[in-house]
Amino acid sequence: MSDLQKLTIGKALNLGLRRAMEEDPKVLIMGEDVGKLGGVFRITDGLQKDFGEQRVLDTPLAESGIIGTAVGLAVRGFRPVCEIQFEGFIFPGFDQISSQLAKLHYRTQGKIKMPVVIRVPFGGGIGAVEHHSESPESLFAHIPGLKVVSISNAVDAYWGIQQAIKSDDPVLFFEPKRLYHSGALRAEIDVAGTPAQVFSSQVVREGTTATVVAYGPSVKVALDAAAAAEDEGKSLEVIDLRTLSPLDLGPVFESVRKTGRLIALSEAPSESSLTSEIAARVQQECFYSLESPVLRVTGFDTPYPPAKLEEHYLPDLDRVLHAVDRSLAW
Repeated sequence: MSDLQKLTIGKALNLGLRRAMEEDPKVLIMGEDVGKLGGVFRITDGLQKDFGEQRVLDTPLAESGIIGTAVGLAVRGFRPVCEIQFEGFIFPGFDQISSQLAKLHYRTQGKIKMPVVIRVPFGGGIGAVEHHSESPESLFAHIPGLKVVSISNAVDAYWGIQQAIKSDDPVLFFEPKRLYHSGALRAEIDVAGTPAQVFSSQVVREGTTATVVAYGPSVKVALDAAAAAEDEGKSLEVIDLRTLSPLDLGPVFESVRKTGRLIALSEAPSESSLTSEIAARVQQECFYSLESPVLRVTGFDTPYPPAKLEEHYLPDLDRVLHAVDRSLAW
């Protein structure tokens, strides 16, 4: 029997976590203020009340301790879901993630599995102070042994968090915090249905003039740019990567062979980033199909600025359209 509900990204994550906890008593949630408060973004709202303090744990302010504890719980057969309150707080836990979480499955030749999910609200646009608006996903995509995912809509949020929890490998699950409660992104979801696989790239808008590839909060920017470009007679194909490691670039290659042009879009700084990898791989695999070089529209190679300046830092519709014009003029 279907159960259709119209949900925001935030509510979809909440219901996805709830369903995972109902289906498997080994699923635990842990993090700073995730219990009584329901998380600073209210993503875990009501879960401690319904599942108890033994399964939804308010932790000390100690990211290294949160991740280290999750590693130990995973060894004992649990499936911990850790919330990092803001992406800039993840770095005290970087050693545990890179040295233990990412390595144990390989180090033990598969004898020890690491079914740990680390939820990371990321990206800018909320007018926050330093360490609250960063995009560190490329750092983790570079570490073998981790699966890195970034959702951009409510449907992928609901099914994606459940699929991440069911994975026997560690998953860093990046969530676009400024879109959590956007009414414009509400989507109708059959919460009792059977999902398609989320961890693969997806064409979210078809086009023929140029390809725009994005992930997380940048997907909405790409779709807005495509709508604006249509008024100018340009047809942009938009691809949501969804999985950042391992990258699923097959649909991107196919699209570029059709359009001949690619714009890679991300909030993260450009140097040594996912957009760098995308550009390199596309130019390697699609060289003879390209009508112009791969262009990138990204954040700048500076620390994230104060809130009054972030609208100038974040890639927007105009910067995407300018890149399209540059590509077409090549």
